[in-house]
Amino acid sequence: MSLGELTTAVGLHKSTVHRLLMVLEAHRLVEKSPINGHYRLGLKLFELGGASISRLNLGERIRPQLEWLTHQTGESVYLGLFDRGEVLCLDFTEPPRAPSILRPLGSRFSAHCTAAGKAVLSHFPDEVISRILRRHGMAPATLNSIRTEAEFLAEVALTRQRGYALSDEEFVEGLRSIALPFRLADANSPAAIAVVGPTSRFTDEKRLAALEALRIVVEETTRVQDNSKTDSRPNGVGRKNY
Repeated sequence: MSLGELTTAVGLHKSTVHRLLMVLEAHRLVEKSPINGHYRLGLKLFELGGASISRLNLGERIRPQLEWLTHQTGESVYLGLFDRGEVLCLDFTEPPRAPSILRPLGSRFSAHCTAAGKAVLSHFPDEVISRILRRHGMAPATLNSIRTEAEFLAEVALTRQRGYALSDEEFVEGLRSIALPFRLADANSPAAIAVVGPTSRFTDEKRLAALEALRIVVEETTRVQDNSKTDSRPNGVGRKNY
């Protein structure tokens, strides 16, 4: 954005915005383009984000499990953490030579229309879920998105009953997913691992088959977090010599 656009956006005097930008630029939190003078987010934010993610030690503890799950199911897999009414994508893996269907790391997904969102919200009592929905809204992403609080609470009750969450073209048309909730060490919020695939391939039968591998991964991920020193993994989970 240009200085003028930023001034309009924040509602401050132009000289004040310029001074703030100079401070942010000095700390590499924003960068000024030498071509057109516009400002953009700086790489320091990437460093800070990387430090925050590395605190969770995802690469060592969880990514091997995500890779194994993708290998077993042939579908995309992502790890999501509940954060401020949304699901934050912390990591994902996709099958080789397949078109990318997931958004970049750090992307946020609506909690009310994704399997991962339903899974993490199932950790909370209904009154807390209601407050979250009212605070953050339930803007529909597709024609299949759940639109009312009552309907969503019924979906969460079903999720608790069967132990897993489903989404059928509720967030992106042509995609369906299945997810399981779990607790991520060093994080205060619930997390979920989801398997996502196109409706043309990820049928009900294949999705329920993926559930078995998903359960192994969640159990293994929980075990690895509880005892990070052991290397034994059931059914070859996390091993790269498949």
